[in-house]
Amino acid sequence: MLTVNAYAATAATDPLVPTAIERRDLGPHDVLIEIKYAGICHSDIHTARGDWGPAAYPLVPGHEIAGIVAEVGAAVTRHAVGDRVGVGCMVDSCRECDNCRQGEEQYCVPGNTLTYGSVGADGEVTQGGYSTHIVVTEDFVVTIPDGIALDVAAPLLCAGITTYSPLRHWGAGPGKQVAVVGLGGLGHMAVKIAHAMGAEVTVLSQSLRKRDDGLRLGADHYHATSDPQTFKTLTRRFDLIVNTVSAPIDVDRHLRLLALDGALVNVGAPAEPMTLNVFSLLAGRRSYAGSMIGGIRETQEMLDFCAEHGIGAEIELIDADRINEAWERVLASDVRYRFVIDAATFTER
Repeated sequence: MLTVNAYAATAATDPLVPTAIERRDLGPHDVLIEIKYAGICHSDIHTARGDWGPAAYPLVPGHEIAGIVAEVGAAVTRHAVGDRVGVGCMVDSCRECDNCRQGEEQYCVPGNTLTYGSVGADGEVTQGGYSTHIVVTEDFVVTIPDGIALDVAAPLLCAGITTYSPLRHWGAGPGKQVAVVGLGGLGHMAVKIAHAMGAEVTVLSQSLRKRDDGLRLGADHYHATSDPQTFKTLTRRFDLIVNTVSAPIDVDRHLRLLALDGALVNVGAPAEPMTLNVFSLLAGRRSYAGSMIGGIRETQEMLDFCAEHGIGAEIELIDADRINEAWERVLASDVRYRFVIDAATFTER
């Protein structure tokens, strides 16, 4: 067992603290990764604070992991010592259900093993990327192309794939009108990726405060949802709306912005339920859907796409002792657009 430095949540209401955790010995197909950078996702906060259900404490969050392979098991063929690699939201799945066989491990029927807060194959609760090292089976480790720096690559392992997957699935591309609700950690990646796919991109945000950023990142248009005129001007405009916010929205108002056969897709996951009037769907054969991260194959595809188009996250790099401050700023929407932790700053308690 390898003992490594980490930061952990010890209760739903307490700040994270430095700690030490143990990583399992390498099995034949395992990869030991020296973590260089770990992104801070809103999901980390939701999970640690019990918004989505009880958590097992102590809990080390983090599922946006970029690092270097430090050691491999005897049977590993996909990765070698020194490789630049990443780990996202999953570290295992059943491998046998129909969804897994199709490369959609995020929809594993028995349930996949999450990077933190799940029970792994060894019977232990998984601990995530707010740490110096992690051990992951090779099939759930992806290659980070040389064209992306590791610090800006880390958020791609969640924010990148979470937005790439629905954009690809619902056919974002030339001739398509795509709207992105919210310009945060997920939203800014959606704008970059949709633009690179060739779609005409509109940001729908509460205010025009980030308008200049949105246009710089690739948006063609930017509208404030706090202005009632926005919902009149944009009626029946979009083929696809990707909702990235983790708070309730007026679903009916947004559905009315869809053209015939358009889709509103949720990737943000608010703790509160949302409702809709079914007539908002009937009038235009509209769809209301959800999308959750992406499979391992698609995650690699996304990374290759981002490298080809020069896409990385917009980040604020922080030391580990600023994690609690960063969490509060995430809750206040005070980050442009993703905090990334320098794993070299994890220290012993």
